[in-house]
Amino acid sequence: MILKFGYVSTAISLWEASPSRTLTYANWKRMDEDSRKEKLYHLTEQNLKNTIRILHYNIAHGIELYRMSSSLVPLATHPDVKWDFLTPFRELFKEIGDLVKKHNIRVSFHPNQFTLFTSRQDHVTRNAIIDMTYHYKMLEAMDLHQESTINIHVGGAYGNKQEAVMRFNENFCKLDKNIRMQTTLENDDKTYTAEETLQICERHNIPFVFDFHHHWANPGNEAYEELLPRIFSTWKGTGKPPKFHLSSPKSEKLVRAHADYVDLDFAIPFIKALQTYGESADIMIEAKAKDKAALQLVEELSKIRGYKRIGGTSIQL
Repeated sequence: MILKFGYVSTAISLWEASPSRTLTYANWKRMDEDSRKEKLYHLTEQNLKNTIRILHYNIAHGIELYRMSSSLVPLATHPDVKWDFLTPFRELFKEIGDLVKKHNIRVSFHPNQFTLFTSRQDHVTRNAIIDMTYHYKMLEAMDLHQESTINIHVGGAYGNKQEAVMRFNENFCKLDKNIRMQTTLENDDKTYTAEETLQICERHNIPFVFDFHHHWANPGNEAYEELLPRIFSTWKGTGKPPKFHLSSPKSEKLVRAHADYVDLDFAIPFIKALQTYGESADIMIEAKAKDKAALQLVEELSKIRGYKRIGGTSIQL
């Protein structure tokens, strides 16, 4: 079996390569029309070009798993801005997609925590649909919309988890079917356990992204090892191995916060559980040191007997 590791958004090893440069609405509002357009165009161009730089870095370092920044386009979803961010940058979006496909890089998006479908307020659901559509349109522009995923959390419980899940089931179906087909769900560290999230995934026939750190902080009553057959089953038919998230606590007090690097002793039980299950998987490292953390963990794993490094961030067990 093969485990591939990736990282999130920014390759901190590169100089000035943020793909998330932004503009606040307050600053945008103070500008005249020409300045607004110039600033939005400049920042978006920089973010897309830095994404291309990061992809070349990933290719050079054998990193085949990467989560793109959700902030590629400043103010893309703000109701008062509403600007065409696709037409001026068609070539850059296409260049990103071509690189990803040529080098078989698995990419995804992860909208922020405000993109949720459990709220009692209709405008929250409308905003979630707008945000998911924004991400999907970028994937379409890259021609990656049939193979890449958009990962979200279930959302809040609002004092009654059962009712919140019912609202999720109803509101999620308001999302365009094509977007729903590219959506994945992840367990969180406070509210929805792996078992609860998995049940929702099974209901809607969407893949489940299991987060080991979140499960450690919010385990519920279920052992994750016993859930692995069902987790893997949600990915059947996608043509992709299951995706997992891995990080370790920042400290004994800040147990939910992510450390800069992944603690090997914390990660090994999870890695061994996957090894026991015996099927290949992709693991997104969510540590603060980004690419450096992914490369370091793979280096440490490769020194363990039976763990053979076969790429920049790939291990054969």
